[in-house]
Amino acid sequence: MSMSVDLSGKTALITGASRGIGAAVAKAYAKAGAHVVLMARTVGALEELDDEIQQAGGQATLIPQDLRDFEKLDMLGPALAEKFGGLDIFVGNAGMLGTLGPLAHSDAKKWQQVMDVNLNANYRLVRTLDPLLQASDAGRMIFTSSKLAQEPLAYWAAYCTSKAALEMMVKAYAAETEKTNMRANLVDPGIVDTAMIHEAFPGGYPGELLSCEDVVPAYLELASKDCKKHGAIVCVS
Repeated sequence: MSMSVDLSGKTALITGASRGIGAAVAKAYAKAGAHVVLMARTVGALEELDDEIQQAGGQATLIPQDLRDFEKLDMLGPALAEKFGGLDIFVGNAGMLGTLGPLAHSDAKKWQQVMDVNLNANYRLVRTLDPLLQASDAGRMIFTSSKLAQEPLAYWAAYCTSKAALEMMVKAYAAETEKTNMRANLVDPGIVDTAMIHEAFPGGYPGELLSCEDVVPAYLELASKDCKKHGAIVCVS
C-alpha cells in the first residue's frame, strides 16, 4: 500500500505524533512525500522523530502543544493557512486512556480530561481545520477510534464513551460534507503495541498485539486522493 500512495506536495497534521501509531503514520506520510506537521505534548520525543524524518529525506514541522488548550487549538487553522497556505490531511490520533475503575467511583476531573483529549479537542480541530481541508483538492480527515466504541469493557467507561462519541461525531460530519471533495473516516486499529496498552495492562497484554507499522496502510489508504470512503470505520484486525 505504501508504495502506491503519493502524498508529495501535501501538508498533513498529525496529533499524538510523538510516539506509537502517530509516529509511525508521520514517518510513512513523510516517506510518501508529505510535509508533516507533528503535534504532541512532549518536545523531546517530537525532536527525535523530526531527526529521523529529516535523515530519511522528509520534511517536518513541530508543534509542541497540549490538546486541552482549546484557545490555541481554535487558532490553529488560520496559523497553518498563513504558514503553509493550506492543509490537505488531518490525522486526529492523540488519545488518552484515563484511570480504569468503576464508573460510580470515578474522578470527575479525570473523566473530563479523557473527554477533552479524545473528543472535544477533535471537535475543536474539525472546526478550525474544516475551511482548509474543504479548500484542498483532496482534503482528508482521519481519526483513530477503537473496538471499545462498539464493545464496551467494564472499568473502561470514560475511554469507551469518548471513542463512541468520536465515531458518531465523525459520521455526522461526514453526512454534512457528502457533496465536497473532503473525506472524513475513522480507523479501528485493533490492539496495538503502544504505551497505552502497557498502561492498561502493566503485567503485559494476554493476547496478540499488532505493531504500529501494521496499521499504517489503513492511514495511507484514507489519505490518498483516490479514497472514496466517507464516514467509514476501517478495521485493521
